[in-house]
Parts: sequence; C-alpha cells; structure tokens
Amino acid sequence: MNLIPEFDFQTVFAGPWTEDFSSYGWIMLMGFLVATACGLVGNYLILRRMALVGDAISHSVLPGIAVAFIVSNSRGSVAMFVGALVAGIVTTIIIETIHKRSRVKQDAAIGIAFTSLFALGVILISLYADKVDLDQECVLYGEIAFVPLQESVKFAGHEIGPVPVVRMGVVALVVVALLIVFYKELLVTSFDAGLAFSLGINATAVHYGLMSMLSVVVVSAFESVGAILVIAMLILPGATASLLSQRLPAIHLLTVLHGALSAVLGTHLGLWLECSIAGAMVVVGTGWFVLAWWVHLLCNASWFRRARQIRSEPDPAHALS
Repeated sequence: MNLIPEFDFQTVFAGPWTEDFSSYGWIMLMGFLVATACGLVGNYLILRRMALVGDAISHSVLPGIAVAFIVSNSRGSVAMFVGALVAGIVTTIIIETIHKRSRVKQDAAIGIAFTSLFALGVILISLYADKVDLDQECVLYGEIAFVPLQESVKFAGHEIGPVPVVRMGVVALVVVALLIVFYKELLVTSFDAGLAFSLGINATAVHYGLMSMLSVVVVSAFESVGAILVIAMLILPGATASLLSQRLPAIHLLTVLHGALSAVLGTHLGLWLECSIAGAMVVVGTGWFVLAWWVHLLCNASWFRRARQIRSEPDPAHALS
C-alpha cells in the first residue's frame, strides 16, 4: 500500500492547463479570489490583533445557514448567503457588546461567542437536517472542486462563469476598492484609535465597517473552502507577507502573490494526492509561510552578524588619538 500516490506529470501538471483547463481554471481562479479577498481583509485583523474574529465568524455562520434553511425551506444560494451574513454580523455585535459592557477581555468574548453560536448551529442541524437536507460536511469543509459544475451567470447572451466564482470576484473587487478608498482610515485606526479620533476619524464606524466586510468575505468564501478552512485563508497570506516586509502596500501585494501561488500549486497538489483541493491550497500556503519564516530568520541572523562586526571594529578617529 502506497501512502503517496504515484506522480504522473501529465495528470498533475499538464492536464489542468490543457484538456481540463475548462474545469481546473475555474477552481484555481476561485482559490485565488478567496485567498486574495480573505488575505487583504486579514491583514487588518493581524494589525489589530483580532485574528480570531475571523475564526469566530467562520464558525458562527453555521446557525445562520441552519435558520435560513428552516425558515425558507430552501437550499438556494440566496437564502444561505443572507442567513450566514446576518449570523456573521450578529457575531460581531455580540463580541463587541460582551467586551465593552463587561470585564471580559476580547479574546474571551470571541471564544464565548463563536463556541456558543457554533454549538447552536450543530443543535439546529441535528434537529432539522432531515427536513431541509442540509449537508454538514459541505458547510464545514466546502468543496472547491464542485465550482465548475455550478450554474453559470449569463450576461448579454454570454456565459461569464460559475455563480460562486462571479460572486467571489465581485466581492474581491469591492474589497480592493474599499481598501483603496478608506486606506488612511483603516491604517490609522489599526494602529492608534485615539489618534484617529483626534484626526476626526470615527474609529468605531471604521471598525464595524471592517467587521461587516469581513462577514461578507467569509460568507462568500465558505461555500467553496468551508467554515473551517476559511480562517487559514484569512491569516496565512498576511502572516507570510508580514515576515517579508513592514510596509503595508508591500504586504498587500505579497498577500495577492501568496494567494495566486497557493491556488495554483494547491490545485496541482490536490490532484497528485487525490485529496481536498481547498485543503491542499492551505497546505501550500503554510509551506510559503514556513519558507518566508526561514528567510526572515536568515536575514535577521545576517543583520545581527553585520551589526556585531561593525561594533567590534575599532573607531579610526579613536585609534588616531
């Protein structure tokens, strides 16, 4: 029994770009859009030390989906999207209310909110899954390989692409546009809320705007990568980029590059190992993080050696005196 499948270059690398590109092209594009949209928003979560908020929202969409199915008795994308979005926004409000109206710290408030809501979602699914035919595994893990099989969006008589890809593309474009328009506000409030208020920037409004955008991104992504894996897409690109640069514009560009490489190589890895492609994308993203970490350590070690060498060299002026 072989633990690792035999490597076939034609199947793993050549096939997705030739005869199967009509399917795997959409898969790679979807992975890139998810990683990019999640990563760009995740950069600000990392700056604000709120990485776990993404985890909370990605788990709390479960009761929203269950309630949407129960109320509408439909598995349609619109009902699922609205229910999950409302649940994500409610989660943000609950976290902020617990944190600001009590002595409970933010990390504890996040833990209370997402575990409670996730448990509620599990109970609702257990009680009503037989009535609404809800697939828990699809909600939790997603299946990006099914994206090419989804209904296509038509415009002016032409097919644009599968619904999830088009929706994620629109969300990614909106995210980029909002980050450009509100770049200064997001930057200042992420580092110093007090300074933001002194400059006339409403830090509270910016915070809730960012959380709403996070909810939209998570809900748009979880259908393909699942509620569990979406947190990796939120954190890995930004965490990797922050090891290579301290300038936010460069971090954003590296985040997009990380998303592209993870999507493409993750698709190939998933084909080779015959496993979940979304999971393979996250594994590749983790590999890039480890590589960036090594580069970061090597650069710091080189800088430290140069600094010690400079300090150990005699001062010419002091030697002449």
